[in-house]
Amino acid sequence: MASEMLKQKSYVSDRVSTLKPSGIRKFFDVAATMKDVLSLGIGEPDFDTPKPVVDAGIRSLERGETHYTSNAGLFELRKALSEHIERLYGVSYDPATEIIITVGGSEALYLSATALLNPGEEMLIPTPCFVSYQAEAILAGGAAVEIPSTMENHFDLDPQALEAAVTPRSKAILLGYPNNPTGAVATREKLLEVARIAEENDLVVISDEIYDRLVYGGHQHVCFPSLPGTKARTLLLGGFSKDYAMTGWRIGYACGPASIIQGLVRIHQYTVMSAPSTSQAAAIVALKEGEPYVQQMVAEYDRRRRLIVSGFNEIGLPTFEPKGAFYAFPKVSVTGLDDETFATRLLNEEHVAIVPGNAFGAGGEGFCRASYATSYARLETALERIRKFVNRL
Repeated sequence: MASEMLKQKSYVSDRVSTLKPSGIRKFFDVAATMKDVLSLGIGEPDFDTPKPVVDAGIRSLERGETHYTSNAGLFELRKALSEHIERLYGVSYDPATEIIITVGGSEALYLSATALLNPGEEMLIPTPCFVSYQAEAILAGGAAVEIPSTMENHFDLDPQALEAAVTPRSKAILLGYPNNPTGAVATREKLLEVARIAEENDLVVISDEIYDRLVYGGHQHVCFPSLPGTKARTLLLGGFSKDYAMTGWRIGYACGPASIIQGLVRIHQYTVMSAPSTSQAAAIVALKEGEPYVQQMVAEYDRRRRLIVSGFNEIGLPTFEPKGAFYAFPKVSVTGLDDETFATRLLNEEHVAIVPGNAFGAGGEGFCRASYATSYARLETALERIRKFVNRL
């Protein structure tokens, strides 16, 4: 039996077999087997999808709209999305040729990496970052080059380090702001530097802005393709999961130059055909009627954000102020434990689940990610358990 298993394993490609398991899922598979666990781990809104959006999905089913759509997605949705982005950020995309609707933002990321990278070409990735970024570059046959940021710099971009990492093999820069896991929001000044680097080195910029509406404390999100001269070399990625609490609907998008979007559509049509028709119908209503719900969620996330940041700092775990998304990133190495040990012991001893920072790449070691996309009361209880754990240390 053992020899058969080894033989079967050999069929898996080197690209896949060398990928590390997701540091998030691996950790929470363990948590799922335990009772009374307070999870601050998975990055998913605890709000239900707004009722008008749900009703729109139901109506589409009742009308029998259960068939394939255009590969690029319903034109009505692409048009509504184009108008939405232009209204918010002043960037205009042709819904006929410059937008594709995808199965979540994750597929948009996969399509982007696969369409852009030739074997051996490099994707430059500021870290800490979402766990899929490096994996998508590798699965596309390319290489992931990490550029760590620091807490001392509020986890903002480091243009000098980014520029120093450029080589003749560099093809793209992948940005993720507002940032998962740190909550950092990139400043306009730093993004303009990225734009300069991309222009001077003829690089494509993939800007994952899935958390674009979840920004707090008077800070502003800067949409990368809204910067001067950037649209022609930028892929803008986004989705409905975070802003509209639609994670299970699996609906996202990519916007960019028609020549690049055509490449994404080509891969998309051979892999998934089209995004779910029901989800697309619901997404149209999210764009048209969802704004009051977005604002309500932002206000509540902001309230929780202030609680968890002040709580961690009072406990003695230094935490900078996250300006976006719904994560705090406390420095746990001050306890004398590495992030993996801290998170594992906290889970086992106090039944609080957080994610070790090393899951998010270079720059994450010594930190842990805690999501505040859970109720205020649960956050208070979790903070009390964490306080007891740290005090014992």
